[in-house]
Amino acid sequence: MDIKVLGPGCAKCEQVEKLIKETIKELGVDAKVEKISDLMEIAQYGIIITPAVVIDNDVKVTGKVPSKEQIKSWFEK
Repeated sequence: MDIKVLGPGCAKCEQVEKLIKETIKELGVDAKVEKISDLMEIAQYGIIITPAVVIDNDVKVTGKVPSKEQIKSWFEK
């Protein structure tokens, strides 16, 4: 699973990255988390407001910090 946290490095972006890493560790999910801060690369995903989370090229959230429960729901099969 490929997870991208998109954002310029703001506090909310850092919080999202931390929450995702904590959640995948708790759930034992095999995933690679990548932080993307390049604005041109972020724009390629159609993202206008950050932070944003993209999992396997599917945009899950933009413009807010998701709850841990919401993050967990992304990993349910």
